[in-house]
Amino acid sequence: MKIALLGQGKTGSKVLLNKHHQIIAFDSKNPPTFERLETFDAIISFLPGEAFKNLIPLLIETKLPVVTGSTGFEWPANLDQVLKEKKISWIYASNFSMGVAVVKQMLNKLSQAKALFPSHATNIHEVHHTHKKDAPSGTALSMEAWMNEKCTITSERTGDVIGFHELKFDTGSEKITVTHEALDRKLFADGAIWAAEYLSNNKTFGLNNFQEIIERTL
Repeated sequence: MKIALLGQGKTGSKVLLNKHHQIIAFDSKNPPTFERLETFDAIISFLPGEAFKNLIPLLIETKLPVVTGSTGFEWPANLDQVLKEKKISWIYASNFSMGVAVVKQMLNKLSQAKALFPSHATNIHEVHHTHKKDAPSGTALSMEAWMNEKCTITSERTGDVIGFHELKFDTGSEKITVTHEALDRKLFADGAIWAAEYLSNNKTFGLNNFQEIIERTL
């Protein structure tokens, strides 16, 4: 595959290390244009949220599959409908870890068990490197959504931490803890490339959630 990479930060730079596909990066010195992008098979973005949002009209125009890990912005309300009408496939995620997809299933089950514990507190703590701008992280917000309730979320920015998320479900007499820790940013790059490969082999029109796509393949 010929993949256009948008964003060469901590995770995007790991995408460039892939040897199985031809990957070309675009940045402010080599900005993406319709003419440049139309020769590619797919696009992967790890741009900051607002930078990615500004490119959405261009990306739609290319009609290429898009995989994005950009966070910290609001999706256009009608984007899913527009993509489906134009028969375009996108996959998004706040975290391209396969392990987080497993965590989602665990929290879905824990959410269903809340009726057993009418009096409980759910707390999420996330830790990332000092250069991560958005807080709470997209993954922490996703974990809250998977629990289907309002959670207390705390954030910490320190050192070069790749990503640490811990959910504590406290009933007062017992505590359930679910923890996910990323040890190498390569796992996010591998997940994004897997998603690009998936879209090249499957016509899944619209704005697709990475975790839900993973669940379909399990």
